[in-house]
Amino acid sequence: MAMDNKNFAIEINGLKKIYNFKKPNAFEALKGIDLNIPKQSIFGLLGANGAGKSTLINIIAGLVKKTEGKVSVWGNDIDHNERNAKLSIGVVPQELILDPFFTPRETLEYQSGYYGVPKKENCVDEILESVGLLDKADAYARSLSGGMRRRLMIGKAMVHRPPILILDEPTAGVDVALRQSLWKEVKKLNKAGVTIILTTHYLEEAEAMCDSLAIVNKGEIVAEGQTNEMLHKLDKKELIILLEEDNATNFKLKGIDIKTLNKNLIKIAFKPSKINEGEIIEKIYENGLKIKSINSKEPDLEELFLELTNNDAN
Repeated sequence: MAMDNKNFAIEINGLKKIYNFKKPNAFEALKGIDLNIPKQSIFGLLGANGAGKSTLINIIAGLVKKTEGKVSVWGNDIDHNERNAKLSIGVVPQELILDPFFTPRETLEYQSGYYGVPKKENCVDEILESVGLLDKADAYARSLSGGMRRRLMIGKAMVHRPPILILDEPTAGVDVALRQSLWKEVKKLNKAGVTIILTTHYLEEAEAMCDSLAIVNKGEIVAEGQTNEMLHKLDKKELIILLEEDNATNFKLKGIDIKTLNKNLIKIAFKPSKINEGEIIEKIYENGLKIKSINSKEPDLEELFLELTNNDAN
């Protein structure tokens, strides 16, 4: 369903980026990207190294000049209203860029000054509380744990109260517990109305966090939409069925991929558009077999990613 453009945080039309333009070694990093990112969404931008997602993010953030196309950030065209476009975005880079001798409070106060935030509008303590660092406000950054430093980076990006937050690989190299903690903080910001753009290599992260996403491959958008709908379109499902008796090899079903895992365990791969789970179970019983237990596996984002990029995104 088409959305009114007032509902988009970012609008991109025909975006191209060519490095070494008009030279023999010219490289087209972006090949005419069209993309609309809804306001107040958590939007995932997926792609392997070299796919073009970093170039796309850097153009949106005003760090790289585009070759062709239009980009609007919170209603501000980056060509005609660059300053307001940049002020509409907070960027959290993958690298931890912090002065080890500054406290979190000093870090955010300095960043507020950089953005020209008046002291009376300074919300440093509020931001520290929102990222769970108020109790560490006066500790040196060098004494903070890795997770705290990541949260401080998010705080730095939010000092000027941008409506859009870009997180570039925010959980790269961190453990599972820390990753889940950061997810919680990001979801809290999103619930407060911030549009989140997340780039990640962790497909389970995008699946857990993002309500919509786009997959970039070789400078092009190869898929875009709501995460659940995109997975549904993959049209794949698996059943792992444990039989009561040791006669798994006796079951055959025309047009269905069945693998015997052991004497009483089978795996059935099928397309839900062609046959449903109930029909398969019914056919098993018609063949004189009895089911002890069933486990189903829905397609995941990794399968979708590999199918859309043909396993050669790198």
